[in-house]
Amino acid sequence: MKLYRTLPRRGTTTPSAVTIGNFDGVHLGHQAILAQVREQADRHALAPTVMTFAPHPRAFFAQRGKRPELVPTQVSSLRDKVDALIQHQMRQIVIEHFTQRLADMSAEDFIRRLLVDGLNTRWLMVGEDFRYGHKRSGDIDLLRSMGRQCGFEVQTLPDVVDAHGRRISSSELRTALAVGNLERSEALLGRPYRLSGHVIHGRKLGRNLGFPTLNMRVPEPCAARSGIYVVRVHGLGPAPLPAVASLGVRPTVTDGGRLLLETHVLDQSIHAYGKLVCVEFLEFLRDEEAFPDLPTLIAAIEKDVQGARDHFASHGL
Repeated sequence: MKLYRTLPRRGTTTPSAVTIGNFDGVHLGHQAILAQVREQADRHALAPTVMTFAPHPRAFFAQRGKRPELVPTQVSSLRDKVDALIQHQMRQIVIEHFTQRLADMSAEDFIRRLLVDGLNTRWLMVGEDFRYGHKRSGDIDLLRSMGRQCGFEVQTLPDVVDAHGRRISSSELRTALAVGNLERSEALLGRPYRLSGHVIHGRKLGRNLGFPTLNMRVPEPCAARSGIYVVRVHGLGPAPLPAVASLGVRPTVTDGGRLLLETHVLDQSIHAYGKLVCVEFLEFLRDEEAFPDLPTLIAAIEKDVQGARDHFASHGL
């Protein structure tokens, strides 16, 4: 797998089968696109390729317009996105830095510089509503016209729907996570929702309260609802470990803190600083709360731990 942060690629002119998008979460709709890319790449001896953007274009324009409330929440971190794309056998991943230069690029230059000169594109798949270039002036018709001139084929994929005919989309996924509907998010993702990251040092408060935690930063703004979850932890041994986690800013013990995922592994004493772990979200227990004192907080944590034990007793690990 090759990861590119600038185009054109150095040292290769390998022709590519390409798809373009944000791919936040890599849900089942994205997976249907990636499957088509793999199929065409195998058929025509091309490199299966994803071009994505950082930051999200909507986030760029929201920040530029000083409208932070319009910044879309993030389902996954860049690391998790790339990992998922690798799992779906993408051989080239382009993380195009979305800047004013890219925002001002004409639709024709977008095609020539990135797709033709940058990736030697021979086959391209995008959504039917895909827009690109300055002020979103580029459309599918222009892609097809320039594809005929430059030697690449363009295909579009209609909306992917679930068993009930509902469209599978990143916005639908964000909505499910925002309300803590993990059953719906799993149906959209094809797997439980997860976040990964390195374990960092915290204030050691959990340890002092008798509930040591693995602390992990998460993408902000995070799509998942702040609160307490039953979770499963990967990366600390040959098998996943049962745990309970708090996603939030710890309102009882800090004022205006940074969003953090704090995970308490049940019946384990683990020294994991610096390790890369993956936390899978299994059940939403309750919202984050500010408690009047530490004894009330401890009682709530004890109840949360029991909730996690009840979940694993019923459903297994």
